[in-house]
Amino acid sequence: MTVTTTLEKFDQGIWGYHFPISSEVTKKMSSDDHRRVICSVNGMIKMHCSLMPLNDASYIMINKTNRLKLGIRLGEKVELRLEKETSEYGLPMPESLMVLLDQDEEGSEYFHALTPGKQRSLIYIVSKVKSIDKQINKSLAILEHLKDMHGKIDYRLLTEKIKLYNQNPHHS
Repeated sequence: MTVTTTLEKFDQGIWGYHFPISSEVTKKMSSDDHRRVICSVNGMIKMHCSLMPLNDASYIMINKTNRLKLGIRLGEKVELRLEKETSEYGLPMPESLMVLLDQDEEGSEYFHALTPGKQRSLIYIVSKVKSIDKQINKSLAILEHLKDMHGKIDYRLLTEKIKLYNQNPHHS
C-alpha cells in the first residue's frame, strides 16, 4: 500500500520526527496484536518499524540518520510504501545469531522467553554491525549475558560484555 504523508515533529520527547499515518491506513495495516510493517520511504530506504498508535491513527518514527540519507525537511511530503512485516521476529534475524541460538539450548531458551520487543532490540544490536566476526562476538556476548543474568537484560552490563568479547573474541 502506498501512502503520501509529511515529515512532522512532536514538540516534546526524545523521539520527535515521524510520519503521520491516517486511521484508514492504520486499520488496514495493523491489528491489536500486530503493528510491525516494512516501510520504504521515497523508494530510497527500507525500515522495519512499528505503526505507533495515536488516537485512532498512528505514526512511524524516523531517525536522524535516515532523515539525512533522504535529505528531507520538516513539512516535506514523502511517499511511503507499507507492507505487513510477517517475519517471526519483526525484523530480519542475522544468520550469526540464528546459528548460535541453534547451538546454545540454554541461551536460546532465555532469548525466546524475552518479550518480542526485547528480542528485536538484541537482534538490532547484532545486525547493526556488518562484519560477520563482530556479529558473532556480539551474539556470543548476548547469549552469555542472558545466561549470567538468568534471562534478564541489564544493557549497561551487556555493553561491557560486548566490549570484552570485541577485545578478546575467544573469551568464554
